[in-house]
Order: sequence, then structure tokens, then C-alpha cells
Amino acid sequence: MRIIAMSHLKGFWERFPDSQQPLLAWIDEAKHANWTTPADIKAHFRSASILKGSRVVFNIKGNDYRLVVCVAYRFAAIYIKFVGTHTQCDAIDADIVEME
Repeated sequence: MRIIAMSHLKGFWERFPDSQQPLLAWIDEAKHANWTTPADIKAHFRSASILKGSRVVFNIKGNDYRLVVCVAYRFAAIYIKFVGTHTQCDAIDADIVEME
């Protein structure tokens, strides 16, 4: 899978250094994945939440952080929509959030 807007993740771990290694691990797994359906994601990331509109919420670092992405299965692409703390994620609507 291709990850689009990875600079948002890099910017995030510069502000929250303890998120860097867990995010890098997620990046490595996502890049090597071949997700064609939401079930493929759930098979690998059981704690992932599948939302409408091809969006997925991943728990990062034991749920300290959350990552919201939109998966374009047909194009094998993942678009970063939000990365933040658990508290920050609770304050947004993951179904519509966009990176600024």
C-alpha cells in the first residue's frame, strides 16, 4: 500500500517523540500490506475500527494515539486524515475529519 501525506505523521512524532517507533512500525506493516477489503485490515489489526466511507481508525501505542485514514482499496493507497492523542481524537468526527 502507498501512504499519502506521511509528512503529517512525521510532524506528529516530532511533537510526540514516544509515538515515533509505534508509527514507524504501523508504516512498515501498512506499506507491505495488500488490503483489498476492510476484513483484510481487521484480520491484521483486530483493534482497528472500520468506519463508513472507507475510513479506518487505528490504535497506536496501546491506544495512546489514534490514526484515522481513508483506504482507497482499488488503488492500494492510504490517505492520512488525522493523527492525534486519544483525547484529541475524541474531540473530532472521524467520519469527516481532514488534515489541515
